[in-house]
Amino acid sequence: MRCSFVPVRLGVIAVACVAVSCTQPLVQTPDARRSPSPSMVQLWANPTDLDQRDLLWGAGRSGNAPSTRTMYTVLKKDDTGFSRGYDVADPDGRKWRIKVGVEAQPEVVLSRILWALGYYQPETYYVTKWQLAGQWELEGQPARFRFESDHKSDGEWDWRDNPFAGSTPLHGLIVINYLLNNWDLKKTQNRIYVLHDTKAEPMRRYVVQDLGASLGKPRTLPLPIGSRNDVDGFERVDLVKKIDGPEVTLDYRGQHRELLRDISIADVVWACELMNRLSDAQLDDAFEAGGYPPNIRERYIRKIRAKLQEGLDLRPLVEQAKVHR
Repeated sequence: MRCSFVPVRLGVIAVACVAVSCTQPLVQTPDARRSPSPSMVQLWANPTDLDQRDLLWGAGRSGNAPSTRTMYTVLKKDDTGFSRGYDVADPDGRKWRIKVGVEAQPEVVLSRILWALGYYQPETYYVTKWQLAGQWELEGQPARFRFESDHKSDGEWDWRDNPFAGSTPLHGLIVINYLLNNWDLKKTQNRIYVLHDTKAEPMRRYVVQDLGASLGKPRTLPLPIGSRNDVDGFERVDLVKKIDGPEVTLDYRGQHRELLRDISIADVVWACELMNRLSDAQLDDAFEAGGYPPNIRERYIRKIRAKLQEGLDLRPLVEQAKVHR
């Protein structure tokens, strides 16, 4: 029988299933955590200037944004995956990857938020009315442009087999994606970037690259997928389903629930405290960068704040666990 929700316990993580025999608690205590890797900056760097970060442009800047007056040359058409698009080059030789469709807006928003929170992200922009040399379908439709000229890809990385396994920043990254209802966390979405900037140390970055299956509602069994870019669906999903003593059940019904096996309540609190440092104005800038109108931006932000508060309300459980160690 299939699982419906994932409870996260202090020191014990279990999967709640309809059949009792499906529940197999896994012991995971703070003392069992791996020491922080000296290469943590490849995944996350503490954003000491978080309250000053500009989410309207994120990792990019206005001077580097794709121009709608530019004629882009198609290098390759991408018909794979859920969204369609093109690999293109502008007249200056800069390369971009264009994604068209419902995933374009949420991907820009999540990229902005993750970048602000200290996770490496490439430059992304939401662009309309763009032009391609020649005759191509989809031309000019609302799209995500991702800058490709400042790095090369060095393969994929796995959520549970990487240099940061067991670390709070890695677990926090998972929680933040769940909070934003990114339900497609398969490892093929993760890339290792090798930066071309010779001043960058270290050169490698571990990136969650494709973030578009988000800001909607995770799948409802037996459907295999959830919705994307769906504020009504997003508002119907909480962060916490139930608190029963020291046991917390997260309201998550998406794919890749196995990633929650290693997550503790302390990880949830850490992620929510980090993200809660973003102001409403910064979150509004992120959604504006994704082309959302003011009324939709306000609804998303209100729900995000409510979910963050659910996570922050778990802090007494973390303090109790410290007392009983």
